[in-house]
Amino acid sequence: MEPKTLAAPLLALLMSGAAMAADAPNPLAESATWQDLRADVTGTAEIAPAGSLFTVEAPHRAEDAATVPVHIVQTDPAATITGATVVVDENPAPVAGTFSFGAAMAPLDFELRVRVNQYSNVRVIAETPEGLRMDGRFVKASGGCSAPATKVPAAALAAMGQMKLRLFGAAQPEQQSGQSVARREAQIQIRHPNYSGLQRDQITQLFVPAHFIDHLEVWQGEEQLFAMEGGISISENPTFRFAYADNGTEALTVKARDTEGNEFEQVLPKAGG
Repeated sequence: MEPKTLAAPLLALLMSGAAMAADAPNPLAESATWQDLRADVTGTAEIAPAGSLFTVEAPHRAEDAATVPVHIVQTDPAATITGATVVVDENPAPVAGTFSFGAAMAPLDFELRVRVNQYSNVRVIAETPEGLRMDGRFVKASGGCSAPATKVPAAALAAMGQMKLRLFGAAQPEQQSGQSVARREAQIQIRHPNYSGLQRDQITQLFVPAHFIDHLEVWQGEEQLFAMEGGISISENPTFRFAYADNGTEALTVKARDTEGNEFEQVLPKAGG
């Protein structure tokens, strides 16, 4: 009977340990790579810690190295974040994307998915009127840039450029600058293989040439929500989840361009989200 008596507490202890490991803090680690990269990314500009301005959430150990979620949350709503650069230190092309944010995105709540090729810091360098601020997480993942695409090339190219908008919950009223605005949460996905140049065709075993979305804009009416200059570290089928102040227009417009010169534009009705 004694083994049975111990089984439940032991199982609970093991599960508790696994949960603690999953929730373990993963701050930025010391990185010689970053010291080499820094001048190329930010020049000679000083970078201060994020402090109370924003936080970055990313898993300590990624479930899928090809789609690692990175969530930027502004924690000081009185401050202004006009842009951000997302860097994966150890990736072959470390700068995943450079983003600019419109006023309707404040306070910033923005999530994207990146590839992580080996254990690496994933850092976010935010642009503010007072200068650059940085936070990030150390992510244990490997092989994200060379992981095979989820679809065969013909199927991926056939669906390329298709877009989908999802809205989450009802608009929430907020007071901003003395005015009441409806704040919404949305997700936009764009079908695109976003080939990194490090993946192999599963039939020929030849490398698939890099082919990815390098420019993206999201608008509501005449107001731009955000724009991105992207690289190979953005995941396949780029997906962005974000909160924004709804200005009452009936749709969001997404404009994208890839490295082969293909241009995609779609009007996505909010009612259909």
